[in-house]
Amino acid sequence: MARIDHLVTSGTFSLDGETFDVDNNVWIVGGAEQCVVIDPAHDASAVWKKVNGRQVLAIVLTHGHDDHIRQVQEFRQMVDAPVLLHPADRMLWDAVFPDEEPDGALAEGDVLRVAGVELRVLHTPGHSPGSVCLYAPALGEVGDDGAPTGVVFSGDTLFQGGPGATGRSYSDFDTIIESIRERLLSLPEATVVHTGHGDSTTIGTEKPHLQEWIDRGH
Repeated sequence: MARIDHLVTSGTFSLDGETFDVDNNVWIVGGAEQCVVIDPAHDASAVWKKVNGRQVLAIVLTHGHDDHIRQVQEFRQMVDAPVLLHPADRMLWDAVFPDEEPDGALAEGDVLRVAGVELRVLHTPGHSPGSVCLYAPALGEVGDDGAPTGVVFSGDTLFQGGPGATGRSYSDFDTIIESIRERLLSLPEATVVHTGHGDSTTIGTEKPHLQEWIDRGH
C-alpha cells in the first residue's frame, strides 16, 4: 500500500545574482519496498535516511532551480536511481551540473508507477519552462464516498495562496496562470496540493482566488 513521506530541508536558492535562504519540501511516494523521491533538496543524507533502505525507482525533479537539484547527484549515487527532468529546464540543470546529464526526460502525460499507484506528469510551465507537477488520483485521504481525494505534487507552480514566483529569468506570469488554470484547477476540488515550499492546500481552497492572482500579478 502506497504512502507519502514528507521531509523539510533547508538551504539556499540562487538565481540572477541573488541568494535566498529557503526551506524545501521533499516528498517520497511508495510502499515498504520501493519508492519515488520528488525533489531531494539540500540534504542528500537526510533524504536517504527517510528512504529507509527502500529501492528508489526514480528521482523526479519538478523543475531545475538550484535549491531543488543541487544535491541530486550525491543522492543519485546513494540510491542508484535515475534522475528525471523536463528537457525545457536543461539550461537550469547545466548551470549547476555542466558536465553531467539527467538520466531521463519527463513529458506531459508520462506515468510513473510505484506501490500500485500512478503518478501522472503534468507539464506546467511558468515558474520555469520545464516545471512539472505529479498527479496521483489514488492517493490522499478517503472521503465519505469511499474514494481517495487525490494528491498533486505541485513543485513551485502552485502554493497555498497563489502561484509560484515569476519575477526571475526563464519565468513568465501569464504562462504560469495558464498552467494553473488548465492543468491544476481542472482537477477535483478535493485534491490535496503538496507544494515545493510551505504548507499543503487543496484545489478547492485555491480555485476561487484565480482572478485575484491575475489582478495582483498585473
